[in-house]
Amino acid sequence: MIGISKLYCGQVEPSDALRYGRHSGKLPSHLLQFSQDKKPVVVWNMTRRCNLRCVHCYAQAVDEEAQRDAMDTAAGKRLIDDLASFGSPVMLFSGGEPLVRKDLPELAEYATSKGMRAVISTNGTLIDRARARDLKSVGLSYVGISLDGGEAVHDRFRGVPGSFQKAMRGIRNCQEEGLKVGLRFTINRRNADQVPLLFNLLRDMEIPRICFYHLVYSGRGSSLMREDLDHKETRAMVDLIMDKTRELFEAGSPKEVLTVDNHADGPYVWMRLLREDPARAKAVYELLQYNEGNNSGRGIGCVSWDGAVHADQFWRNHAFGNVNERPFSAIWMDKNIPLLAKLKDKKQHVKGRCAACRFLAICGGNFRARAEARFGDEWAEDPACYLTDEEITS
Repeated sequence: MIGISKLYCGQVEPSDALRYGRHSGKLPSHLLQFSQDKKPVVVWNMTRRCNLRCVHCYAQAVDEEAQRDAMDTAAGKRLIDDLASFGSPVMLFSGGEPLVRKDLPELAEYATSKGMRAVISTNGTLIDRARARDLKSVGLSYVGISLDGGEAVHDRFRGVPGSFQKAMRGIRNCQEEGLKVGLRFTINRRNADQVPLLFNLLRDMEIPRICFYHLVYSGRGSSLMREDLDHKETRAMVDLIMDKTRELFEAGSPKEVLTVDNHADGPYVWMRLLREDPARAKAVYELLQYNEGNNSGRGIGCVSWDGAVHADQFWRNHAFGNVNERPFSAIWMDKNIPLLAKLKDKKQHVKGRCAACRFLAICGGNFRARAEARFGDEWAEDPACYLTDEEITS
């Protein structure tokens, strides 16, 4: 996760993170990516059920009435107890669609009562006014609602007509109840031209935050591999995101803008600042060192709908254990699980361009799931890295 607004627009300084000792339990949410201990943010895909049929769903969700959830409320609370004791700062409830579970408010409230931040990732279509009120009352910190563009584009991605308008109502219902809400957008060739529209929505609807996700070749998203942006297109996209972020900032309407799942973005922002503002570039490089790049298997983890533990929510072909049999914390720290142990210090295991890259310490070898999907080797270079050979060696 790269904070474009934090880095490029100067909204965060290294001293901001140092003030809290860079401890994940003390850092406010907007600084959590700069923690030193990297206690994992945990994504719990609490259900595989969903009311939509998205073409890029990494979870390959099923119909909302298709099956019962493998982990019930009691199992969810046991997971939360363990994560809270372990020091995980954030519980991200995801799916499928988490709002198809009636016990979501109860579980979110339980997480907050244990001192964790509770957030959800949702398609937004099920958030009526009463649901928004319930989520606000239990102390939910944030609602991330996925959009794929304007109405026609979004509805094609989601596979259900009317999804866009329902998501818009969900956003407004959250706002009216005082619940912080932001947008999530997965970039690919089918919707790259929709990015300016997303920035207009941020401005016009006074939405404070957006995450732009680079495509990961996982689940149904694997079918879009050939529709990922090429390196030239990705560079242009990151430049566009920086330009639009700066426009809003200078217009007096600053937003929190992040890019996710391609840590080449960090060095790319730094190199642009070297040309535009060398003094700021120095501070940004320090912040990128704090960030450390991709943290799959260390600073982020995932528990699947069946209790399986994964390095992140996209990389599901490797399971390290199951929380129904053993606590997450015990699995996560088990040095006898070879791949998980290597992910704690993957810089010494990556190959190809990644191994020789001068930005390895601030990128962390980028996304292992993409490397394995493209090359069949989890330690190969990430094919989505768009930095040139000259840039990574000069």
